[in-house]
Amino acid sequence: MTTPSVERALVLGEALIDVVTRPDGSRAQHPGGSPANVALGLGRLGRRVDLLTWLGHDTDGELVRRHLRGSGVNVLQGNRSALRTPVATAHIGETGAATYEFDLEWDLPETWDEDPGDPVVVHTGSIATVLQPGGTAVAKIVARRRSTSTITYDPNLRPVLMGSPAHALPVVDALVRLADVVKVSDEDLAWLHPGVAPAEIAEQWSRSGPSLVVVTHGGEGAFASTSAGARISVEAPKVQVADTVGAGDSFMGGLIDGLWSAGLLGAGRRQALADVDAATVQAVLERCARIAAITVSRAGANPPRLAELA
Repeated sequence: MTTPSVERALVLGEALIDVVTRPDGSRAQHPGGSPANVALGLGRLGRRVDLLTWLGHDTDGELVRRHLRGSGVNVLQGNRSALRTPVATAHIGETGAATYEFDLEWDLPETWDEDPGDPVVVHTGSIATVLQPGGTAVAKIVARRRSTSTITYDPNLRPVLMGSPAHALPVVDALVRLADVVKVSDEDLAWLHPGVAPAEIAEQWSRSGPSLVVVTHGGEGAFASTSAGARISVEAPKVQVADTVGAGDSFMGGLIDGLWSAGLLGAGRRQALADVDAATVQAVLERCARIAAITVSRAGANPPRLAELA
């Protein structure tokens, strides 16, 4: 008798070391990277998740791998790897908001040790989709996997690495058209489309391919637009903010997890996702906001485990 395979997610994107500097001059190191943080959040919520990334076989790389494995993330092994593990420096301001500097290269192996069978969801975003040569490889994998998996995408833009909005916009637009679910911050939209209301862009995107577009507004909550015409808003729980590192990534992980629990992931469920009702989206977003609130209440990208949400 064959044992049925457990559904899994595949996350494509950067994993790195975050060096966090605070207003008092203190410094601390944490494993990070937007897609890696999404994978971490999914693992902590009890999901089987693979991460395809670009790490060095150095001390920093082993720290990142150990950190991810500790939360149930399977870091895929490829036929080649980075010479050294990327580093991002996050400068935390007086309000807890972070600005970033980067020292990294980004690429992907040509082959890797992924298990047979298709993941129900493929997620990507941030630096991995724009920085070359890896960005082209990510786009090809996403396009190929769309026939078998739900595609989720978070632009999570880093202007210091991505140049001008004119440079990043074609990449973002192409991935939005491929995606079934997009999560984007109001700050990203203000950079991409200055002067245009985030809700207006969300509605445009939800007519261009995605079934669900979610715009996060930090401590003000989130807004969603569906291709079926629903419009949903949720408030963010009020918490004492330690810093905002990883908040959007934990929200994204919660969004994937919530849609997974609702039975809406996998290419065979694409029509069901397109027809999703407002009440389902509302419940998923309220849980996402709670997950993000827990993350910002403590230092670094430290999303909650499933038991903390019970």
